Amino acid sequence: MATKTFSRRQWIKNSSIVTGSLALLSGSLTDVLAVPTSLTKYVSTTETMSGEMLRRQAMAEIKARLSANENPFGPSEKAKKALIEAINKSYQYPMKTLTELTENIATYEGLKPENIMLGAGSGPLLQAAVVHFGKMGGNLISGDPTYGNIPNDMTEYFNTTWKKIPLTSDYKLDLDAMEKAIDDKTVLMYVCNPNNPTGTTVDAAKLKAFCERVSKRVPVFVDEAYIDYMENPKEASVMECIRKGSNVMVARTFSKLYGFAGLRVGYLVAQTPMLEAMKPLTKGARSISATSGSAALVSYNDAEFLQAALKSTTESKEFLYKVLKKQGYDYIPSSTNFVLFPIKMDGKKFVEEMMNRGVSVRYWKFNNQDWCRVSIGLMEEMKTFEAAFTQIA
Repeated sequence: MATKTFSRRQWIKNSSIVTGSLALLSGSLTDVLAVPTSLTKYVSTTETMSGEMLRRQAMAEIKARLSANENPFGPSEKAKKALIEAINKSYQYPMKTLTELTENIATYEGLKPENIMLGAGSGPLLQAAVVHFGKMGGNLISGDPTYGNIPNDMTEYFNTTWKKIPLTSDYKLDLDAMEKAIDDKTVLMYVCNPNNPTGTTVDAAKLKAFCERVSKRVPVFVDEAYIDYMENPKEASVMECIRKGSNVMVARTFSKLYGFAGLRVGYLVAQTPMLEAMKPLTKGARSISATSGSAALVSYNDAEFLQAALKSTTESKEFLYKVLKKQGYDYIPSSTNFVLFPIKMDGKKFVEEMMNRGVSVRYWKFNNQDWCRVSIGLMEEMKTFEAAFTQIA
């Protein structure tokens, strides 16, 4: 019997409730099963996982979960305390808490609360963009490879063409080529910075200038899921473009450095008319629980915790770099909590061999090369990776 192949999008397609032409779910099979390897189908950059492999990874004894770009050092003690305390009033809708969180974000970014839309992680907000821009048809532009939520969904569910722009020789987004690719049918420019899966960034000043120019022609969606891992997140962000009135959207999430991957809090920042257009396409703040909202409120801009988590991440990442160098492997220097490096065997085989040794990782295919992406874990997990990797390197 042939092994059936599943992807996150196939699951969504089979499970969604159709309203009019389409309604996309705000969750994913990864969230439901807590499978250690993401199920997102990256067209042309990685392979779908067979149902057999999914079941195997869901049931496997994982010693080092290094496949989902989670922060194993969080959430903070303040967040944990707030979660517990919020339980007593969790029978109430958390309007006050979420309003305060929105106001805090707006104040910090120099914007108005009307420029902020909360969500249960950034995923539902990205999917709102999928529907809003996807229904227009035309084409969208992004780097390749990059995070595939918006590009893949727009091309799979709508009559949208994806213009994939290869990265530069140092694996960064080629902003010049992306801008040149705009035509009269382009409906969206998607930028993931820092980029996933490469972990690379582009010059902040150049990106801001790019956003201001391009947004006069087409909307620009900037995914800043990993921005908190950068040395100066506020300077690296393109929030300034929104303050200037540009047609730019910025997606943020608490799932990474804040350690909220299972708590689900994120937000989208944009001009108010853009957010109003997207509101009917997402539950927004209504999808955030009282407990998660309370934890996010005390965690937001908790500089002491964020610096400690960043320090621990950097220590584990430096250890990984040394392991790779010792085994004679190159890698792409990363500004995130994951590292991408070229491997010397078939990617699927590599992932299976690592899983046999209790280590979950991801793989990609691009530039006629198989790559492994390793999420940064606890030092103990990184040593487990070293032991497994050394056996098959």
